[in-house]
Amino acid sequence: MTTTATALISKLIVYGEDAPQQPLVSTTDGAEIARLLGEVGVRFERWTADTQLAPSADSAGVLAAYASSVKRVQADGGYGTVDVLRLPKGTPDTAPMRAKFLSEHAHTEDEVRFFVEGSGAFYLHLAGKVYQAICVRGDLISVPAGTLHWFDMGPDPEFTAIRWFNDQAGWVPQYTGTDIATRFPAYE
Repeated sequence: MTTTATALISKLIVYGEDAPQQPLVSTTDGAEIARLLGEVGVRFERWTADTQLAPSADSAGVLAAYASSVKRVQADGGYGTVDVLRLPKGTPDTAPMRAKFLSEHAHTEDEVRFFVEGSGAFYLHLAGKVYQAICVRGDLISVPAGTLHWFDMGPDPEFTAIRWFNDQAGWVPQYTGTDIATRFPAYE
């Protein structure tokens, strides 16, 4: 079973943790996505991502294009570090990177991402359920510290995400060692 990345629209699918073939909820309504994720402590917002980035845009260019939003989130969360992860379609050798994100893990800090291009799927393992949040251009998601989750960028990723961190080391996972991520639909 796969979830297709072709239709770039925000989507939330909620499953029982033991029933990956039977969605309990499936919605593309942004307000409903925000409400359902908010009930489990996850922040989800739809922003305007109105800057078209040149194919050659580097991290500094992306951060400059969204400077006011970057500063606001940084100040609100006390985040000391901001960076950009940009993977254009056709980037070679992304399979090892995809694999590292696909194992269930948690972090000692919030995982905050704003998608300025493309898409990816966060899977949140909370309260006996798995929430598959497909994030697209204009989506901000903030996964609280300690939340069990994994991320699937798809087999041929195409996205640009601004990332905020408290720890200067950046993305530091604490893997659970479970195989739960293999039981749920991949983001294809």
